[in-house]
Amino acid sequence: MPRIDVLTFRGVAVALLVAALPAAPVHAQAWPSKAVRMIVPFPPGGSTDIFGRLMAEALTRQLGVQVVVDNRGGAGGNIGAALAARAPADGYTISMFTVAQSIAPSVMKLDFDPAKDFTPITLIARLPSILLVHPSLPVRNVKELLALMKKRPGALNYASTGPGTSPHMLMEMFLLMSGTKATHIAYKGASPAMVDQLGGMVEMGFTTGIGPSLEAARNGKLRAIAVSTAERYAALPNVPTVAEGGVPGFDGSSWQGLVAPAGLPKDILARLSGEAVKWIQSPEGRERIAQQGGNPGGNSPEAFGQFIQEEIARWAKVARAANVRTN
Repeated sequence: MPRIDVLTFRGVAVALLVAALPAAPVHAQAWPSKAVRMIVPFPPGGSTDIFGRLMAEALTRQLGVQVVVDNRGGAGGNIGAALAARAPADGYTISMFTVAQSIAPSVMKLDFDPAKDFTPITLIARLPSILLVHPSLPVRNVKELLALMKKRPGALNYASTGPGTSPHMLMEMFLLMSGTKATHIAYKGASPAMVDQLGGMVEMGFTTGIGPSLEAARNGKLRAIAVSTAERYAALPNVPTVAEGGVPGFDGSSWQGLVAPAGLPKDILARLSGEAVKWIQSPEGRERIAQQGGNPGGNSPEAFGQFIQEEIARWAKVARAANVRTN
């Protein structure tokens, strides 16, 4: 019988043992090795689509793979959000996430949990809403509007882009905090709401379409009397905040963020968050976000997660107090 070298035998045994062990995860080194899908839960052309495409373009450059935008609109953004929540947590599906998803659990039945079914990546931008009134309304500031509303409870109409949407909830918060009443006129989107407001069919409303709002305010077709955020808006520096105008503590905004399915590996999260924040806080990122009417974000995953929780709690209080329910 031939003599077996002890060292050779040991080497073969070690090799067989290593081969039998479970393969170590390789996503840290390999990711990304193919295109990444970005779900935008709204149709093309809107604010979320615009910010999503800006972010996809930046991440394509920085990750070295194509980030492909996949528009999945419907149900106020919740069809696309549900699709994102059910996707594998492997870094190859990310999604835009907005104020709509923080409002949704308080006003409708969902088949996903916005607080638990996603991994927060970062806040991309916050966008103020503008409180616009028709020029036929004899008010030039929030104080005068409140006085008129208290004199004529429920007589004034306000437009929104639909029940449970951000403009609707902002106005409900305004009415609750100011102790006033108005009549809600719901529209199927921002464009028809703006058309009727320009025509004077409704007297007022918060808007999320910054571009059309600014144009209408600057040409005098509508009057901007306040912005919804705690700070003034750079594009309208002479327009006070709602809080300055007479509703202390009022602070509400639209916002755009980036998430992935829950359970995203920490190394992939760190890479995605780092690259996204790098662009958001760069001179190019800040300029392009500002061009779309936004204030740049760029916070940590932990901070964005806390922000989402706070927004869910904020809108839950408004929905309960105003008895807002869409299904």
